[in-house]
Amino acid sequence: MVSNIKISKVLITGISGSGASYLAEYILQNFPEIEVHGISRWHSTTQNDNIKEITGKISVHEADLMDFGSTFAVIADVRPEVVFHLAAYANVRTSFISPHSFLSNNILGTVNLFEAIRLAKIDPAIQLCSTSEVYGQVDPKYVPIREDTPLNPVSPYAVSKTAQDLLGFSYFRSYSMRIIRTRMFTYINPRRTDLFATSFAKQIAWIEQGLSKELVHGNLDSVRTIIDVRDAVAAYWQAIIHCKYGEVYNIGGTATITVGDFLKKLIAMSKKTIPTRCDPVLLRPADVTLQVPCVEKFKLQTGWKQNYDIDETLDFLLSYWRKEAKKAARLREIGL
Repeated sequence: MVSNIKISKVLITGISGSGASYLAEYILQNFPEIEVHGISRWHSTTQNDNIKEITGKISVHEADLMDFGSTFAVIADVRPEVVFHLAAYANVRTSFISPHSFLSNNILGTVNLFEAIRLAKIDPAIQLCSTSEVYGQVDPKYVPIREDTPLNPVSPYAVSKTAQDLLGFSYFRSYSMRIIRTRMFTYINPRRTDLFATSFAKQIAWIEQGLSKELVHGNLDSVRTIIDVRDAVAAYWQAIIHCKYGEVYNIGGTATITVGDFLKKLIAMSKKTIPTRCDPVLLRPADVTLQVPCVEKFKLQTGWKQNYDIDETLDFLLSYWRKEAKKAARLREIGL
């Protein structure tokens, strides 16, 4: 735990990504005295919109975790007291199409980061962002899912995150690196379009603006718990402050909802008729359909709680994409 240590600099890997950009905003808003540094690959320009509002308040370092030299240079230069490792390829469905890319990027990138930290001879607290996907399709007898539930990853993405997770424990045990692993369950993130909730909201907003005619979806029967991305990044901060090194913690909601019922809630917020259709392309070769966590370990350790209920989160999500849809409609009007 770092609660008794002054934090002056943090480093966020993948800072231009969806979740990492919200984390950067959270730290800037709540701890303005802390320097926020981030690693972003030079070819991540398509994601720079995520950090455009805070570019002047953070230090972005061009590096690729797959390249040890550039990674080491950033670590040795910044020498952060805290590292949040969020960088990863994270699209589950795409991982079935490009498994080698996911495995090499997520696993080797993590090794390079840990080795850079070790060889730079610094000792930051490290929050390793893992995922509920490592549990795979869980036997109902293990629900709600605890941290000691057997790992059973079914997608190449989940396998890569399981390897990351285990590497975190390995470096804690072997080199006494101060690593905390968190396994995030379903969360609502407007900036990440490959998530089912974001895809639904974007499509609804596009239909409202006349930019699209129907909403397509995949499996609607999966059972999830939901938290807001703003609660998720607050949880990441609480983890680094209060959690024990070498331990793993589930983070997620407690109220369950099916993906189909979530879609119905979003559609009910629209004044337009929203036609829907199941697209077989969106169905995964192997799906994880029951993700309900036990989060007592994390709550007891940190005191964390959700500040946003599902209605506030739905409004946050849909408002974001309605603004984007209006921009797209204006561009279409002028022929761009």
